[in-house]
Amino acid sequence: MQRDHVDQLVEQWAQERPELDTTGLRLAARIVRLQRFLDQASSEEATRLGLQLGELNVLAALRRAGEPYALTPTELYRGLLISSGAMTNRLDRLEAEGLVTREPDPEDRRRIQVVLTPRGRTVIDEAMDDHTVSLKQAFAGIDDEQRAQLEDLLRAVLARLEAEHDLRTP
Repeated sequence: MQRDHVDQLVEQWAQERPELDTTGLRLAARIVRLQRFLDQASSEEATRLGLQLGELNVLAALRRAGEPYALTPTELYRGLLISSGAMTNRLDRLEAEGLVTREPDPEDRRRIQVVLTPRGRTVIDEAMDDHTVSLKQAFAGIDDEQRAQLEDLLRAVLARLEAEHDLRTP
């Protein structure tokens, strides 16, 4: 089996603190490092489109919402787990680029909806085409059965953590 960076850091901890249970550390460190590699690739894709990764995430959330490709700022920041201030900054930039508009909610004019523009839809569709190819390549080293097992295991952990988060969040 191939060795990775985490093997080295776990060996260092074993030498310095042999009593330390590194079970969770081994898993978390690999997930964090994997996420950094995936974010780096995604950031490069976003930069190529003249955007930041967080801005692409906003466009993706709107695109996934389906027609009319509109969500409230609150729905966006809660769904993306960011602050309302961070969302405002992203929306300002996306609106300046002509990728989204802010419009009154047709059902409640006191509320604002963020709406994906046709240009925004083109940009996010192109980005998702590239992103899915990139991710397929990233996971090319494991077969379909291993991929399904990994997905199931990660889903189990994430579902539990999300449920705990939802209980703590009003």
